[in-house]
Amino acid sequence: MLNGILVIDKDAGMTSADVVYHLRKALHIRKIGHAGTLDPEVTGVLPVAVGQATKLIEMMHTRPKEYVGQGLFGYSTDSYDATGSVLAQQKLTTPFSVEEIKQKMATFKGQIEQVPPIYSAVRVNGKHLYEYAREGIAVERPKRMVEVYDYDLTEKPVFDQEKGQESFSFRIKCSKGTYVRSLVNDLGEKMACPAVMTYLRRTASSGFDISQAVKLSKIEENPAEVDKLIQPIDAFFKDYPQIDLDEGKWLKVKNGAGISLEMDAKKVALRFNKKVKAIYESKGNLYRPKLMLLQNE
Repeated sequence: MLNGILVIDKDAGMTSADVVYHLRKALHIRKIGHAGTLDPEVTGVLPVAVGQATKLIEMMHTRPKEYVGQGLFGYSTDSYDATGSVLAQQKLTTPFSVEEIKQKMATFKGQIEQVPPIYSAVRVNGKHLYEYAREGIAVERPKRMVEVYDYDLTEKPVFDQEKGQESFSFRIKCSKGTYVRSLVNDLGEKMACPAVMTYLRRTASSGFDISQAVKLSKIEENPAEVDKLIQPIDAFFKDYPQIDLDEGKWLKVKNGAGISLEMDAKKVALRFNKKVKAIYESKGNLYRPKLMLLQNE
């Protein structure tokens, strides 16, 4: 069985579910799931778990995500990106300075309360917010706490005097559940000028980055070579303390028994035959199973 994580460089125009569908079809494997949905027009890193790695999906969600993108001061939309209907417009007579933009971006760093866009997959009373939006039904959007680790300009903004608009490029590192579209929209509110996200690309997620990513088309063209492209399950636990088990301890781990280890780490990756077979967590005087990966071959 194929086990591991395919780091897909998703193209624009596809949903994350589309990627999973195509991979199932190409690889003839049902046990596949993605970690961290990307909007159809957003490109970049989409980690897809295959086989035993599907057990990691919840853990994959907890790791930070990184993006590069572009925004525009001058108008805003109901979707917070360029695909939506224009809500407000304001022609700039003078551009914002680099210092002004950076100063306002810095106010978002740390733990913040965020309201998701109305055109999003967040559920309220069993329905997606975008369903309410399409039906023209007003609904209170739930606030959520997210964390922004970095929000920075990456280039000098470009001012279009004729249009009265200013474009800017940014880089963001954030926690799960963060809507980058909202960060751009909310930046506009801080600057007292409507803003919209015009482009977004995810460069890292679940501990993997764009340098490890592969196009879906490459796998579809030659599925027999997928084992050369997939990231092993062990790569996800590279930052964990690692213990190689002897036969005696391996027998206990196979049966889900607690074991004693001479170490202080809260969690540890247990290996046998050079493969991570389980994640154990310190509980009292013993380490006990947190996640079993016995079929990781």
